[in-house]
Amino acid sequence: MKKAVRLSVLTLLAFVFVVSGIAVAGTLNDVLARGYLKAGANGDLFGFGKPDSKGVWRGLDVDTARAVAVAVFGDKNKVKFTPLTAKTRFTALQSGEIDVLTRNCTQTLSRDTAMGLDFCQVNFYDGQGFLVSKKLGIKSAKELNGASVCVLPGTTTEQNVADYFRTHGMKMNPVVIENTAELAKAFFAGRCDCLTSDASQLAGTRAVAPNAADYIILPEIISKEPLAPAVRHGDNQWKDIVNYSVLAMIDAEELGITSKNVDKMLKSKNPKVQRFLGVIPGNGKDLGLSSERWAYNIIKQIGNYGEVFERNVGVNTPLRIKRGLNDLWTRGGLMYSPPFK
Repeated sequence: MKKAVRLSVLTLLAFVFVVSGIAVAGTLNDVLARGYLKAGANGDLFGFGKPDSKGVWRGLDVDTARAVAVAVFGDKNKVKFTPLTAKTRFTALQSGEIDVLTRNCTQTLSRDTAMGLDFCQVNFYDGQGFLVSKKLGIKSAKELNGASVCVLPGTTTEQNVADYFRTHGMKMNPVVIENTAELAKAFFAGRCDCLTSDASQLAGTRAVAPNAADYIILPEIISKEPLAPAVRHGDNQWKDIVNYSVLAMIDAEELGITSKNVDKMLKSKNPKVQRFLGVIPGNGKDLGLSSERWAYNIIKQIGNYGEVFERNVGVNTPLRIKRGLNDLWTRGGLMYSPPFK
């Protein structure tokens, strides 16, 4: 009798596991059935996620989402973007409104656990800073005692700035506005003495200022902000696809594969290149993708990580951001990909 009960319990648990597996592991099937990827993006951040004057979405995070669409469909245009605020981004992912969140989002322990998210490969290593008007004559964040500070709610930024002022025995007057564009307008209108956010976001905000040269980013970086795409917790296959879509761009740069030479590289005798580009099959099948040329397609249509970085936020763009931590590990940066085998 006890044996029969144990078998019944095990059968029930197995059934629950299978059903749960279908529930959490169906993102790829849902995306394929729909015919396009649903991605959450910023919508107001130049260089990372923002429609241009013609309504075409552009930015580093946008290219990250397009790379996932290429991996799944072989077409960078098979993606629709939903603009999300800092407060709505996680709910949109948790509820299934979007398939992937590519919105300059910091990976943290609580978001990885309590919020039911899984973060993939970091696509931009950042840190929080301060943007001020040159007219204030301030050269250091330690001179901001008593300042009014524009900050987004529901972000790591809000907690970081409070911790920084408390640690240095300073007082601040927070000006909290939940929309990125409105926050920037408030700062430029003089409603606060400084704007605090990720340094990349400050560079993007300054780039579209009426008089960008009138503003400076102070030298202090007060936090670590590893920005990465996120998916729902529990769908391991979908996480692998998003993860390796980002890693493909990083590995391609290390292998010397670009959007301009990728066709020529198909003839390479290097087995690492052959496996990466799908000449030697296996990686596509392991990810559950229909094409072994998924990485080739990403580089052909989107470019390697260096190309994506320089096109959107690099030194020759209005943001003028140097590679720094976002350079390859072989050049002193943190960008590092595991082997594609």
